[in-house]
Amino acid sequence: MPTNVDSSPIYFINSDAETLVPNALSALATQWVETTGFAAKEGELCLVPALDGQCDAVLFGLGKQGSKTASPLLPGLLPVKLPAGRYHFANPEVLGDDPQSLFLATLAWHLGSYRFDRYKENAKPLPELDWPEGVDREDVLRQVKGSNLARDLINIPSNDMGPDELEAVTRGLVDTHGARLEVTTGDELLEKNFPMIHAVGRASPRAPRLLDFVWGKESHPKVTLVGKGVCFDTGGLNLKPGSSMALMKKDMGGAANVLGLASMIMSANLPVRLRVLIPAVENSVSGSAFRPGDVLQSHKGLTVEIGNTDAEGRLILADALSLADEEEPELLIDMATLTGAARVALGPDLPPFYSDDHELVHALAGESMRQWDPLWNMPLWDAYDAKLSSDIADVNHITTDGFAGSITAALFLRRFVSKAGSWAHFDIYGWAPAAQAARPKGGEAQGIRALYTLIRNRYDIGWS
Repeated sequence: MPTNVDSSPIYFINSDAETLVPNALSALATQWVETTGFAAKEGELCLVPALDGQCDAVLFGLGKQGSKTASPLLPGLLPVKLPAGRYHFANPEVLGDDPQSLFLATLAWHLGSYRFDRYKENAKPLPELDWPEGVDREDVLRQVKGSNLARDLINIPSNDMGPDELEAVTRGLVDTHGARLEVTTGDELLEKNFPMIHAVGRASPRAPRLLDFVWGKESHPKVTLVGKGVCFDTGGLNLKPGSSMALMKKDMGGAANVLGLASMIMSANLPVRLRVLIPAVENSVSGSAFRPGDVLQSHKGLTVEIGNTDAEGRLILADALSLADEEEPELLIDMATLTGAARVALGPDLPPFYSDDHELVHALAGESMRQWDPLWNMPLWDAYDAKLSSDIADVNHITTDGFAGSITAALFLRRFVSKAGSWAHFDIYGWAPAAQAARPKGGEAQGIRALYTLIRNRYDIGWS
């Protein structure tokens, strides 16, 4: 898109540049910048006024060139900091020689423009960006739309995002892209051998269900996504304290991220046969709730001793993974807000992922860096598998010592995957506790931009 004559230029400035004032600015503007004390620190903004009071130019600090703390998503702060109006990147070459740098800056702007205003008036208009030349507009918007879908689903409170509503959103996505959806609900879960999904969700008046949709040609490589859809988690009979329950609307963040990723894959028309499985439940308390010490049958046939009803996510995932595994997909991905242990180890911004496929691990790590979509590989440490042993069942779904909780959760899930070509498990947080560049506070998409790019490149659709 050509630069609008009414748009204001945004100049990117490194703090160690020879001059912090672009040559294009007038002597009066230069004096203004020097008077403000602008030092081009990371995220620092200087608005240069015109004589009529409008914004003549914007200087945006990138910090020291090559700084380890600098993020290519830093321009995602601009929609938050700038007044309404039109803007354009005046010197994008400062961002880097790699075209990916400009792509990420543009993506960051649009990710940073996200607002969750479903329940309140948000009268403040957002600034707009003229489209930078050479950036793939469709791909940026595709990734933003998928990410924002995940954010919206997580941000909506559980009274408006239960299993029924999650099914409705899934139906809308299916209808948009011409996929085929099958839903198994309530006691039908027992008839079709999904006993753990049923057990976790049966205490709620909102019926548990398994959402299962397929898109693409059967002749294409099979890619299957499984997302944890616990629409609210009380902890069950092992009831959570109030402080731990406050954010449990986000416990369906795995499902939200999987739907966001699926929307990217389908809108890009990637040459894969996509299957998406979402066990959607509410883990509630009633006389029919499953109990600590119960032994549950699983879809795979393994019996599972229940150590704690607050570790319900891995139970519903196990049934869904068993079903997914039966058709031997080439790539099987599951995503879940699964363990607090992952947050203790790596914090909210860096989700761990697990896989025995070293080639997949290497590729994911690379895409995570290239897309600036943080992921960290953690080990499936076989020696810890024995911690899941049970005296009365094939397996206990938790350990008794509390150590390595994210690893042992992944090891439990691995028992239900044996036929897939490659499998990876993502233990995401799905939430930004504080606003950052391109990441407003609240529900967050994690790992799906890296996964989308990996799938796009892996199946060779001719993109550069």
